[in-house]
Amino acid sequence: MTSLIKKNASGHAGDGDVNLLINEVVGVPGGIGESARLGRASAYDTFLRGLLPSREGVALIAVGGLGRRQCAPYGDLDLVLLHAGVPGTDELAASVWYPIWDAGLRLDHSVRTVSEALSVAQDDVKVALGLLDARLVAGDQTLADALIRTAADHWRRTAVRHLPGLRAVTEARWQAHGELAFLLEGDLKEAAGGLRDVGLLRSISAAGITDALRPAVRAAHLRLLDTRDALHQQVGRRVDRLVAQERDGVAALLALEDGDALLRRVAGDARTVSHALDDAFRAADRLRSGRSRGGGAPPARRPVARDVVEHDGELVLARTAIGARPDPSLSLRVAAAAATTRLPIARATCEWLAAYCPPLPAPWPADARAALTTLLGAGPGLVPAWETCDRYGLVDNWLPEWTRLRSLPQHNPVHRYTLDRHLVQTAHEASRHAREVERPDLLLLGALLHDIGKGLPGDHSTVGVPVAQAAATRIGLPPTEVELIGTLVRLHLLLPDVATRRDLADPVTIASVAESVGDTGTLDLLHALVRADAAATGPAAWSDWKGRLVAELVGRVRTALDTGVLPEPPTPDPALLAGPLPVVHLTGDRVSVAAADRRGLLATVAGCLALHRLEVISADASVVDGRALVECRVQPRYGLPPDPVPLRADLRRAVGGDVSVTQRLRGRALAARGGGAAPRVVWHREAATNAVLLELRAADAAGLLYRVACALDEAGALVRAARISTLGADVVDAFYLVGGWPDDATRARLEAAVLAAV
Repeated sequence: MTSLIKKNASGHAGDGDVNLLINEVVGVPGGIGESARLGRASAYDTFLRGLLPSREGVALIAVGGLGRRQCAPYGDLDLVLLHAGVPGTDELAASVWYPIWDAGLRLDHSVRTVSEALSVAQDDVKVALGLLDARLVAGDQTLADALIRTAADHWRRTAVRHLPGLRAVTEARWQAHGELAFLLEGDLKEAAGGLRDVGLLRSISAAGITDALRPAVRAAHLRLLDTRDALHQQVGRRVDRLVAQERDGVAALLALEDGDALLRRVAGDARTVSHALDDAFRAADRLRSGRSRGGGAPPARRPVARDVVEHDGELVLARTAIGARPDPSLSLRVAAAAATTRLPIARATCEWLAAYCPPLPAPWPADARAALTTLLGAGPGLVPAWETCDRYGLVDNWLPEWTRLRSLPQHNPVHRYTLDRHLVQTAHEASRHAREVERPDLLLLGALLHDIGKGLPGDHSTVGVPVAQAAATRIGLPPTEVELIGTLVRLHLLLPDVATRRDLADPVTIASVAESVGDTGTLDLLHALVRADAAATGPAAWSDWKGRLVAELVGRVRTALDTGVLPEPPTPDPALLAGPLPVVHLTGDRVSVAAADRRGLLATVAGCLALHRLEVISADASVVDGRALVECRVQPRYGLPPDPVPLRADLRRAVGGDVSVTQRLRGRALAARGGGAAPRVVWHREAATNAVLLELRAADAAGLLYRVACALDEAGALVRAARISTLGADVVDAFYLVGGWPDDATRARLEAAVLAAV
C-alpha cells in the first residue's frame, strides 16, 4: 500500500499526494455534491473495515465529516477506537492508525472506553458535540450503540446548561474569523454563518430545543458543502478559505456565472445559517428561563404597537390582526416595532406575514411611510429587524429593487459589508445625525437609497438617480421630495471628493459646490449623509483629517449660500512672514515652512516629510513679500509620529539647499518605487482661480508627492497647491498649476513628466 504513496521531505504524504489515495489506494471518488460525498464516505468505510480485525469488545467509530457521511475531497478522518478494556489495545490502535498515515490521510484519533469517552464529553462540550455525529464503521455494534445512545441522551439532558458557554466560545470564533456573508475571502468553516455553525444548529436540534434545521437551512448547508467540495477540487488540497484567485474557478465548477455570483450565493447561505442560529440560541434562552421560573403560568402578552404584542421575549401578532384581513403596511409596522423595542420577531409571525400580508399599493399609504421612517430611524435595532424581514422575503415586497442589491459584493477593500447591508447600516448611522437636519425622514431614506445604482452600468451616483426616484415615488413622496432624494443620490460623494481633492481656499471651488447643492437644507443633508456613509463603509473610509476638511468645506459653502459672498481665502501664518529665513513650524498635523523665494520648495518639503514617514494630505505654496511659503497637513504613514527634533533639523537644512539632504531624499524615493495600477492623468479646465488642475490617479507609494512635484518643477510648471486623496491602495492627487489652460504640446509634456515620475 505505502509503495503507491509518494512521500514528501518529512516522510509523510503531502496534500497533493492524496490524489493517489483517492485514485489507487482507497478508491475514493472525487466530485461535487451530496452523492459524491456519500461515495467518498462509503469508500473510506470499506478501506477502514479492512484495517480492523474482527474482535469482540472493539469498535471503530467515525465522527466529524465521515461520521455524517459528508466527506470533503481532502478532508480529515476523525476516528475513535472504542474498546471494552480488552488487552493489546495499543498494538491494535497502531495497526489501524499507521496504514491511514501511510496512505497520506490526515487523521484525528483517540483510543477510549465508553466511560472514558463519556467522561471527556462531560468536561469538553466540543467532544460532546462530536459524539452526536458518531457512527459505527467496523467492529462491535453493541459497544458502539452504548456510546452513541448514551452520548445523545446525555446531550439532551444537559444541552440547555451547556449552551451559554458554547455560545461564548462561538462568539469568540466569530470575532476571530468575521462574518462569512460580508467577507471577500471568508473561511467557509469557521466564519460566522459557516459550516461550523451548521454543526451547532444540528446539536441544538438534536437536543429537542427547536427545529433548527429547517428546509432553508438544510439547502444552505448543502450549497456550502458543495462550495467547499469545489474549492478542494479547484486547489487540489484541503483549504476552507475562499480566496480571490480561486473564486472564478470554483464558480465554474458549480456552474455559476462568475466569482461574484459565487460570493452572493455564499453570502445568502451564510446569512440563512446565522439567522437560524440566532433564533436557536433565543429558543434555548427561553427554555432555560422557563425552567428557572419553575414552570407555572405561561408568559404574559404585552402590547407594544398596533397589532403587535410581546410574548416571551419575542414579537408576535395580536389575535385581532390574525383574524382580520391584514392591511398592506402590517409587515412594516411589525418591523418598526421590532427595531424600536429591539425585540426579535417570532419565526411563526414572519412566516405568517410572508404568506398572508398583501403587497403595498403604489403609492404607499401614510401609515406605511411612517412605519418605514420609524424603522430606518430606530438606531441599533434597525439592522437585526431588517435582516429578519429579509430572510423571509418581506423586504422584496417593500422594495423590489432589493433583489438586485442583496448580497452584492463590494470589492473595494475599504468596504466591510455587502451592498445591501451597507445601505441598511448607512441608514442606521444616519439616525445619529437626524437632529442636525430639517428633514430627518429624507435623510434616512436617502441613506437607504444612496448607492442603489451600484451593480448597474455607469457611474452609480448618476444611474442610481432614476432608480431612487422611482422608489421614492412608489413610497408616496411628493415630487419636490422625490427630486431631493435624487439630488442626495447624485451628490452623495460631492463633499468628500471636493474636500480631499480641491483647494478649499479657492473661491471657484466654493462657488461650484454652492451651485451644485443649491441651499443650506440640502447641504446639511449631504453633510450628514457623507458621515453616515463613511461610518457604514468601514474605518478606512474616514479619519479626523477628512472630517475636518469636509466640515471646513461645508462651513465655507454655507457662508456662500447664506450671504451670497464667497469667503476670503485664509491668510498665511504671520510667524512665517517675520524673522530670519528659513522658518520651520511644527504644530499638530501642520508643517509650515518659509524660505527664500525659489522654485522646487514644495518638492523639497514633501520629500523631507516622506523621509520621516509622514503622508502629506494637503499642501499650499505661495510667495508673500519675497518669501516662499509652504504649508502642509500631514499624518504618520505607519501610525507613530516622527521625532520632531530631527524632522525640524532636516527641514531647515533641506529648504536651505543642503545637497546631502536632497541626495538622501532622491535615494529613498527611488528605493520606494514599485508596481501598481497603471497611472492616469486627468486635466480639469476652469476648476480653479488663475490655475489649471492636473489630477493624477495612481497606486499609492511613499514619496509620490515628492517625485511628482520634482517632475513638474523640472518641466517648468509652478505648483500652487496639492491635494492628496488616498483610496485604499490608490491615490487621487490634484495639483494646481499656476497659469491659464496650456496648449496641447505643453499638456502632453507635463503629463509625460508626471507619468514618468510615477
